[in-house]
Order: sequence, then C-alpha cells, then structure tokens
Amino acid sequence: MKFCLEEVRSDCVELLGRFQTSDCVRFHVFSETWREMNFSEIFYGTVNNGEQRAFCRLILDSACSFFMPPYSFQIRVGGLYLLYSLYHSQLSSPPEQIRVALKDWEDVKRFEKDAVDAQHHDAVYILRRLVFQKAFVFTAMPVALRFRKKRKMERSVPCEQFMERPSRPQELINTDLLEELSNVEELYGKLKTSVSSGSVRSESSLNLIRKGLAPQLRSTVVDYYKWQHRTGVPEEEEEGGEGTSAQQESSKRAQLLASIKSKAFGEASQAPKSRRHRQVEVDATDNSAGPSRPSGYSRTKKMSLKARTHQNIYVSGDLWKESLETTSIHQLSALDFGPEEKKKTYNKFHW
Repeated sequence: MKFCLEEVRSDCVELLGRFQTSDCVRFHVFSETWREMNFSEIFYGTVNNGEQRAFCRLILDSACSFFMPPYSFQIRVGGLYLLYSLYHSQLSSPPEQIRVALKDWEDVKRFEKDAVDAQHHDAVYILRRLVFQKAFVFTAMPVALRFRKKRKMERSVPCEQFMERPSRPQELINTDLLEELSNVEELYGKLKTSVSSGSVRSESSLNLIRKGLAPQLRSTVVDYYKWQHRTGVPEEEEEGGEGTSAQQESSKRAQLLASIKSKAFGEASQAPKSRRHRQVEVDATDNSAGPSRPSGYSRTKKMSLKARTHQNIYVSGDLWKESLETTSIHQLSALDFGPEEKKKTYNKFHW
C-alpha cells in the first residue's frame, strides 16, 4: 500500500486546506467539506479484507500526523475531526485503531487543555468520544517495527501552509501586560512629582523610564503582526524562480561530486599494510582516443598452488619425464643401513 501514500496524503491536505479557509473550528463546517468531497468513498477502492486493513492503517497514520505538532491549532482540530470521520467510515470489522505513541500523548492532553480553556466544545467532545470508544491504541513507537526487517524510514515533509506562524510577541505583549505597564508608569510619575521639588524636576536623573512605553509596545506588536502577514504572500509567488535556481544548484553539486569521484578512482593510491596482499590494477585510458572516463578497479586472478609450483620449479633432462610418470613400488630403492654386523656364536652345552 506504499504506492498510494502520496495520493492519500494529497487528499488529506486538500480537505484540511478547505477547512482552513473557513477560519472556523466547528465540526459542522468540517462535515460540510467532508460531504462536498465525498471523502467517505476513499475506502471503496479495496477488494479483500487484507487490503482494506492495510489501507485503513495507512490512511489513519497519514491523518494522525496532522493531529500532532508543529501544525496550527485549527489544523490539529481538523486532523482530529478527520481521524474521527475516518474511524467511523472504514469498512474493516473490527475497526482498525489509531496508533498513538506514548511520547505524543502528552501533546494530546495539552491540546485538550487548550481546547477546554478556549471553550471549543466540539473538539473536546470528539476527542473524549474517541477515547471512550477505545479508538486509540498506545504504542512505544509511532510506526510498527518488525523483527529482523531492515527498511528505510520514510519521513513525510510537513506542509508549510499548515505550520503555525511564530506568535511569541503577541503572546508576550498582551492587554493585561500593557495595562500593568501603564499603571506602573502612572504610579512612578506620581512618586517622582511628590519627591522632587520644583527646582529638581528638570534633572534627567529622575527620568528613568520612557514616556508612553505601553502605546509604543502595542504599536510595535501590531506592525510586526501586519508585516508577518504581508511577507507570507510573496514567498509563495516566488516559489517558481526559487525552484529553478535550486535545481541548477543541485545539478552543479551533482556534477562536482561526479568529477571528484572520477579523479579519486583515476589515481592509484598505495594500499595499507593490512591490504597489500590484494593486488589492484587501474585501467589507464588514452586521452587522445576520446573523452576521459573514470577507470575502475580490477583484481588480478590469483594463481593456484599447482600452477605456481609448475612455474617456479624447473626440472631438466630425463628427470622431467620421470617426474611425469608414475613410480612403481618395486623400483623404490632400499635404505642403506651400513655394514652388517657378525652374529655371535655360542657353544652348546652337551650333557
């Protein structure tokens, strides 16, 4: 089912993109978009039960990635609604569960807390409904692992259009902080006027804060927010020109790597002591015959022991012929043990 991963992910991106344009987190808005696209018919392409389960597993994993950070809150709510709709629309019986790693469950609980604080009751109800129906299966890893099976982990590239834009200045400089700063500034002015006399009011040592700090901070944050929204548009328009330049840079990099490899393989370097028994030959090509090609390594075939013996040992004369013939046992010479010793004779005793 890996062949249809990109198509499934593109369908989910299109559905969530339409939900994002509504600028709303209500479930009835998502359900309208779901019915307009006839998204429930995505399960009708499978034939047997095995394909159904594999496809359900694939599409649930793809949809679960949009429910996790670093996407914006609206996209995460849309991912939650998508998981709920896919879980109840699948054709497998019993239904395939949603895999959630233990390390991601803290993000889910934090998402639930944010939804409760913002009073998004639709999202809270859908999430607690899935937990009550035991739709989640808690695992150690987000992807299923198999024993002694090596495979390359395919990491999906996050969608930039769904990413949450940085909003730290807006979160830091809020209405409560500005009101507190204005109160502190007013209190400081009153204390300064009460302590200082009429002659000392002009001294700069008492002007320890800037006047109108709260309005300046508010205007700065508003300008940053407007600039942030303005800079999001031309980036998408300039994608075409940046894509061509990126392709040119990648092609130049590939050509540079190819030239470095050809130079590295074209020169024969001295082998280390541990590998000097391996004889390496480099095929030298003539530059006049045509363009230079990177020469490859070729190992010389090692001769057998019999061949090396015939090559190194030289036997001349009739001995070579005799060495090729088989030797009979009766032609073997006996060992010479030296002169024979005389046996001692003993006189017999006569009765």
